[in-house]
Amino acid sequence: MMPNLDKAGWAIIIPAGTPEPVRSALKPLIEHRRTQAGRLLKELDYNGEQVRVWLAKQGVSSGNMKPAKLPYYVLLVGSPEQIPFEFQYLLGVEYAVGRLSFDDATEYARYVSSTIAYESGASVPNAKQISYWGTRHRADAATKLSSTFLIDPLANGVPSDEDQGQPINKLVSYSQQIFLGKDATKANLLSTLQAAKPPALLFTASHGLAFDLGDAQQSASQGALLCQDWPGFNEIKPEHFLSAADVPDSANVNGMVAFLFACYGAGTPDKDQFVSDLSEAGTAPPPAAKPFVAALPRRLLAHPNGSALAVIGHIDRAWSFSMQAVNVSDPQIETFRSGLASILTGTPVGHAMSERFGARYGELSTLLLNATSPTATAPLRSDEELVSAWIERNDAQNYVLLGDPAVRIRYELLPD
Repeated sequence: MMPNLDKAGWAIIIPAGTPEPVRSALKPLIEHRRTQAGRLLKELDYNGEQVRVWLAKQGVSSGNMKPAKLPYYVLLVGSPEQIPFEFQYLLGVEYAVGRLSFDDATEYARYVSSTIAYESGASVPNAKQISYWGTRHRADAATKLSSTFLIDPLANGVPSDEDQGQPINKLVSYSQQIFLGKDATKANLLSTLQAAKPPALLFTASHGLAFDLGDAQQSASQGALLCQDWPGFNEIKPEHFLSAADVPDSANVNGMVAFLFACYGAGTPDKDQFVSDLSEAGTAPPPAAKPFVAALPRRLLAHPNGSALAVIGHIDRAWSFSMQAVNVSDPQIETFRSGLASILTGTPVGHAMSERFGARYGELSTLLLNATSPTATAPLRSDEELVSAWIERNDAQNYVLLGDPAVRIRYELLPD
């Protein structure tokens, strides 16, 4: 059941030290949500506490949701230096959590005004369409897997699987366009971002660029989407990938929800969460000097021609566990299927993320903890199994929502 704001509430967490122009830019969104949530709207602060301590400050504990004290929909404001990614991961198991992180008040104001206009208008600017874009590079196991185990079954279904036989667009009565393999070019992705009527949902699967610690390009291009234009294992040039700088001011992403399946697609942490030797956890070289939200989703969410509603992506590297399981032959993508179908039929994006991705992270965390307990009846038998389970759990953890978690596709207004 979809929790409405008048019953579930809405909260905004603004960390101490946030500049007044940013606070002012957010006020129209707060007042807009107040008309929906009423007394269940909360303006909260954050001062570096761990989640358990922070929840106690609000008068609640895990598993004891009380919207009058802490509403279900929670918008974090600020960079992961101000509110850590870990806080977002953990709170997102039980709550619908999103984040806005921009460089200045102007970008916050763009997102706020665009979101309010989308939610208040008599019509919406989008087509009732899903646009899939997925690369498949020669001799590249990663994109072979993402194209065959993620994009293809989402777009075409799995005829041999009774539960996943139909493509998503048929389930929710959308049209779709597919740019897969040789068609997943930079030009085709840009054409989607500049369509007269942007798709309600854009789903991409590709490599995300990674730069070394200290590289001048890291903050601007980490997580940029590597396109099919790249000829192979040679030098990667700017014409081979789509970064924030490639999205022109004339682009049209207004009202779109984008899901970017790519390494670093949503951001980069300052600690490596995927070390192969757990004894090195916390001591491995950091991926970045400080954690940050990727530039491409920030560009989409603060676009001057109208903002995307939300961007879903991955922090750090993305792994195959999201679509493939040990000793299981078929794609394991029900989290994606049910999550996307829910979003496409008007469920608030934050609720879909918590209900599907947050729940999977919570389940894998529980399984890992139980398997390492001294009282476990079926403990993990080897270091290799433990590392694999650890990586699978962290991979599930690192899916995040950027944007207000209460936004929803206005499915009922999309033209047939």
